Amino acid sequence: MSSPPHIVLPWVVRRTRLPLLSLRCVDCPSESATTGRGRFRVNANGKLLDVWLLINCVSCDRTTKLTVHERTPVSSFDPDDLEGYRVNDADLVASRLLDPLLARRCHFTLDWTDAWRLDVPSERHDEVWPLRVEVTFTDPVPVRPERLIAHGLGLSRNDVRRRVKCDVPLRRTTSSGFTFTVLAAD
Repeated sequence: MSSPPHIVLPWVVRRTRLPLLSLRCVDCPSESATTGRGRFRVNANGKLLDVWLLINCVSCDRTTKLTVHERTPVSSFDPDDLEGYRVNDADLVASRLLDPLLARRCHFTLDWTDAWRLDVPSERHDEVWPLRVEVTFTDPVPVRPERLIAHGLGLSRNDVRRRVKCDVPLRRTTSSGFTFTVLAAD
């Protein structure tokens, strides 16, 4: 019977930039787009608003619009959101881009390659086993726990499979927090 972990370490997965969009360009063979400077375009038609998020092709810089709201009554908008659309608020751009409903409606996926980092406490606890780690995500970055743990601990993936007990499947992609315990080396 193993004793409970002595130390609980917090790991945080943070977004370093907005992810690229996997979306086919109509002008060139590129399959990647970016939000560029993160801008909205708002068009008023009477008391109805259309709101688009402007994206640019990575290769040819062609601007394309992703529909955020279409023919929506002005009265149904939160005043803070309206102001955010007007001033191109960076947090609002990120929240709309990371919205899975928008991705499904506009037929794009997010490419998180080089768009996140893992923050691990700098102190080492090599003497204390078992070691418990709580992983939290500031944004829904899809990662496989097995790879994240191997990177954070500097272990091979085989060592991770042998020494780590995790509350989520190690080989299944997740974008929400999880907890794992690292056992001492044999």
